[in-house]
Amino acid sequence: MALSFHVCTTLSIALFLYYGIACLFADGMVAEFERFGLARFRRLTGALEISGAVGLGVGYLLPAATLVSAAGLTLLMILGVATRIRVRDSVVDTMPAVILGLVNLYILLYALRVIGA
Repeated sequence: MALSFHVCTTLSIALFLYYGIACLFADGMVAEFERFGLARFRRLTGALEISGAVGLGVGYLLPAATLVSAAGLTLLMILGVATRIRVRDSVVDTMPAVILGLVNLYILLYALRVIGA
């Protein structure tokens, strides 16, 4: 496997574990989800982020988990970008979701063998 795949996967696992835990336990995330008008989805979002990160890790043993996790995290970030646009956040505030979406799209396409290193 390509080094870029491993770097992207490791980065995604680390960041989604961090953001997922923050979603579940950080007061700042409570305020953010209220600002987005999505307070009722905060815990679900955190759980999906953590599940996606764990799934990417499991994907080293069970490759199908990489496909499902990367696809789910890509979709989650597309929805995150749409939410940031809807609430008129700045480009700077929107970029983490864009970048993580692209990272997970790369992981998905690489795992599907659509693209190489």
